[in-house]
Amino acid sequence: MARIIIIGGGLGGLFTGALLAKEGYEVTVLEKNTQIGGGLQTFYRKGIGFESGMHLLGGIRKGGSIYKICRYLGIMEQMDIRDVDHDCMDQITYLSDGKTYYIPEGKDAFTAYFQQLFPSEAEGIRQYVDALYGIVDEIDFFYLRTGNDHIYSHRPEFLWPADQLVAYYIHNQKLRDILSYMNPMFGGYEGHTPAYIHALINVLYINGPSRFAGNSQQMADALKALIEKAGGKVLGGEKVVKIDLEDRVMTAVHTQKGNTYTADKFIAAIHPAVMLQMTDSKAFSRAYRTRIQEASNSYSSFCVYVIFKPHSFPFINHTCYYQSDYGMVWHYDEYDARDFPRGFLYMTPCEKEQGEFATKMIINSIMPYSACAKFADTFTGKRGEEYEAWKQQHIDKVLAKMELLYPGFRERCDTIFASSPLTIRDYYNEPEGALYGLHKDCENIAESQVPVYTKVRNLYMTGQNVNLHGFCGVPLTAINTAEAIVGINKIVDKINAYDAMP
Repeated sequence: MARIIIIGGGLGGLFTGALLAKEGYEVTVLEKNTQIGGGLQTFYRKGIGFESGMHLLGGIRKGGSIYKICRYLGIMEQMDIRDVDHDCMDQITYLSDGKTYYIPEGKDAFTAYFQQLFPSEAEGIRQYVDALYGIVDEIDFFYLRTGNDHIYSHRPEFLWPADQLVAYYIHNQKLRDILSYMNPMFGGYEGHTPAYIHALINVLYINGPSRFAGNSQQMADALKALIEKAGGKVLGGEKVVKIDLEDRVMTAVHTQKGNTYTADKFIAAIHPAVMLQMTDSKAFSRAYRTRIQEASNSYSSFCVYVIFKPHSFPFINHTCYYQSDYGMVWHYDEYDARDFPRGFLYMTPCEKEQGEFATKMIINSIMPYSACAKFADTFTGKRGEEYEAWKQQHIDKVLAKMELLYPGFRERCDTIFASSPLTIRDYYNEPEGALYGLHKDCENIAESQVPVYTKVRNLYMTGQNVNLHGFCGVPLTAINTAEAIVGINKIVDKINAYDAMP
């Protein structure tokens, strides 16, 4: 079978490589970081592991699309994955009126909960939730069905702005804000983010989220083992810096270490702007280069990590959201140091032997890259005293809000540190530290989509910049990319056939 090289060993590169390895291809994955995994990577402080990106998992419960893929690949049993609280999958607190909402999982429970709180909106709530599920049901591939996934073949609401979809069914301004609380999970912008992305993420989590027990590195390691068992390689510390193209055919890649790798087919599991920097070939037209370079990236985040003193803070088996006030959820791209953070999500990750008390916490505040752009020319570990002071100021701002939620919070903390959009930029090699890659814009959906196929005949794209980002979207895109090589529907049919086996 053909030899395949994949540039990038994150979620997209590893899933694409695993699918192709199972098809008999000789796969080599080249990852720039010493540790593979991308958003699956786990890093350690004082012996405590922190997930770098994949904190919540949708679609991995029995019957879900990612569950089916992982079971087909034979890695489902190798991972320790646990459900969040069924009666409260998410918790939202608003400081302005002191109200907290405890949101249950399941379509019917989710609908009934909000109908009870907002009885005058009962019919609109039912229609809204039905619309979410209706939009997602039109995306055959989300359910691993074979069918027509052309983006322009769907109902008009499919490409409405997401905030417009909410407002169409819901009149109460506060309820509009509450029902949009998952916005940080997909990088939504008012008037621009397509409704189908909002619907996909909401349906995924309404159906019930899960989380890794221990750390997310276990999935990266399982995918790596599968590739290597099939005769392939997954190499960390091999940053690709140059690609060779001849007559619209890719022939080799060169790494920073001076190594050269050749193959029959190549897959770029990296941001397209980063890929274009590796070649000046005319195979990529000036118009294409300009479009990618000028395309908007999604916003980034400022993340605070906490290690608790023993037995000082309770373990919370769901995600919590904080908002200073209503009406801000669609404006995370706006930054003002005076009132940062206006909102954030926080969670206590699950340990393998999880008890009553939490070991650690992750607090994720959305932040645009512009907030730290003055330090853009610095690099990890060498950013200077001014940057460290800026970072500490923002840590203090986040902790001040946590004190409002949990008086005496600081006293429970043993160790506190943080990452900024610059960390994400350098760690993931994502321009502007974009959490979700290129920003999808319903006003110009064709220009914000990156296809699997490229102008180079044996080069394909995969990862969060193709189709949909996230824990569910990236593995589904991996199938798209793999099937561009092995044949349309061949892998999906195998996954469904395997799932039907007793």
